Amino acid sequence: MKKLLMIFMVALFLTSCDQEKTAYVDTSKLIQEYKEMEEVEAEFSAKSDSVKQQLDSVARAFQQEVQAYQQEMNSLSQAERQEKEQALMQQQQRIQQQQQMQGNMLRKQSDAVIDSIVKKVKDYVAEYGQEKGYTYIFGSNESANIMYAKDGKDITQEILDNLNETYKQN
Repeated sequence: MKKLLMIFMVALFLTSCDQEKTAYVDTSKLIQEYKEMEEVEAEFSAKSDSVKQQLDSVARAFQQEVQAYQQEMNSLSQAERQEKEQALMQQQQRIQQQQQMQGNMLRKQSDAVIDSIVKKVKDYVAEYGQEKGYTYIFGSNESANIMYAKDGKDITQEILDNLNETYKQN
């Protein structure tokens, strides 16, 4: 009888304890399918293509100069050839520096915008968790932070839908 009473007390204690509400989100899916992120990626892809076209145009002009030099180099003196080759090498270095600077600038801009979006999503998930009474909302991604979760614990789509709806309204 004592054992039965003890088991009943333990069961009563466990059921009377506040249940912590937990869930998880697939962070990769959340970021990739967030409309603002899709728009930013498209915008930076277009900027990258534009910069690439400009740089390709400069590179083609340089290639034409190199070809013109190669055609006339036999008619030039040794000093003239050295001078022209030196000028072409300096021009090539400037083009490479310009390409590197443009790429770095675009990457920094992209990183800043993406970091801002990731922060916005994290803040939204925290706000959502407080509003819905969650104790924990875990993040899961391709490195598999969550190896198993009971069905119904994945709230990724719910949060994604709310995020996208909020973004549409802005």
